[in-house]
Amino acid sequence: MPLQPWMKLLSTDDHVIEHPTVWTDRLPARYQDEGPRIIERMPGEDALTAKVAGKTVTLKTSGKPTQQWKYEDRVYTNIGLNAVAGRPLDQYGVDPVRFDDMLPGCYDPVARLADMDLDGVWGSLNFPSFARFACTVFLDGKDRDLALLGVQAYNDWMLDEWCAAAPDRYIPLMGLPLWDEELCVAEVRRTAAKGAKAFMFPESTQTYGLPSFFEEGWDRLFSAVEEADLPLAIHFGGGGVGPRLTPGAPLACSITMFATNSMGALTDLMFSPVFHRHPNLKVGLSEGGIGWIPYLLERADFVWERHRAYQNIAKDARPSDLFRKHVHGCFISDEHGVKNRDAIGTDNITWESDYPHSDSNWPHSRKIAEDVFRDVPDEDAHKIAELNVRRLYKFPDTSEPAATAPDAR
Repeated sequence: MPLQPWMKLLSTDDHVIEHPTVWTDRLPARYQDEGPRIIERMPGEDALTAKVAGKTVTLKTSGKPTQQWKYEDRVYTNIGLNAVAGRPLDQYGVDPVRFDDMLPGCYDPVARLADMDLDGVWGSLNFPSFARFACTVFLDGKDRDLALLGVQAYNDWMLDEWCAAAPDRYIPLMGLPLWDEELCVAEVRRTAAKGAKAFMFPESTQTYGLPSFFEEGWDRLFSAVEEADLPLAIHFGGGGVGPRLTPGAPLACSITMFATNSMGALTDLMFSPVFHRHPNLKVGLSEGGIGWIPYLLERADFVWERHRAYQNIAKDARPSDLFRKHVHGCFISDEHGVKNRDAIGTDNITWESDYPHSDSNWPHSRKIAEDVFRDVPDEDAHKIAELNVRRLYKFPDTSEPAATAPDAR
């Protein structure tokens, strides 16, 4: 059966484009000239390029001045990060390069609600764009005091402005000052007290010169997240590198293979000490899809059975059991994954929209989701579309119940 009208579709992976004054509105006066701010680039200068998935791509400028972020003395050229929702397919790219080239819903929380209503989506967890998927742009900072204020300003904007526009529809996702574990712990506690519901974390910290999942260095942070009883949110690409591909391969190959980043993160987590040291930690994998999960669990269990005796891995916990206790994935229109939901675990699956990126089906997300759920029983569909998100992110339904909802709601 399709999604019932009383099922509220909640997305565990959407994106915001930070508006031009997110940081200038919140940073002290002494940092106004060094903190993140928008600058204008006049047309006619050198071709504008950006790094996407480790590849240099040329941005379309349409002859108008372009807008770019500047943080300290570094310029970041791509403000839109593929915010192409509403464009015809033949106009897709990794731009836009001006705020007036994108839908207002990309950066305005009230306008976003209208776009969500049009799309049939009730709730949304949003990752940043300029700040990157785990706020790792602040690892670039030379002034660590400014970097910390930058992370805190982003989190305060997300809590006090974006999510405050509709607390029953936006799930507050926080960044962390990853260069200092004690600062991370403090930020978890500060933002959890203000209503945070999840914390961003890179899929591969070692690419930033930080400890990996197999090393010491994150135990106090993970304990603080456990104490808050909230999940980590790991978005593919948040580790700063794309999939390993043949030199010269087009960006399409990276886009196709990005799920391998999530596969790598999950494999690391299942064989690392993380879940053994932190038995209550939950992790959400965003935008990696789910169709690959049954195979990876089968393979990981096979390897564990054959090789655990002589390796420094846990001897008493199957990888698939760790996955089902600790991890959930999400999908956009992964029909293969939905058909194999029992091999994954229906409680471990959520749905995503990916607004405003090119994988999004906006403004037809609910219609396409209904097609994907067409052969799924109501109980499973309700879990995947809504109830798993509310449970995992501690996000209760505070709106008026639909008149047609069953008594169980």
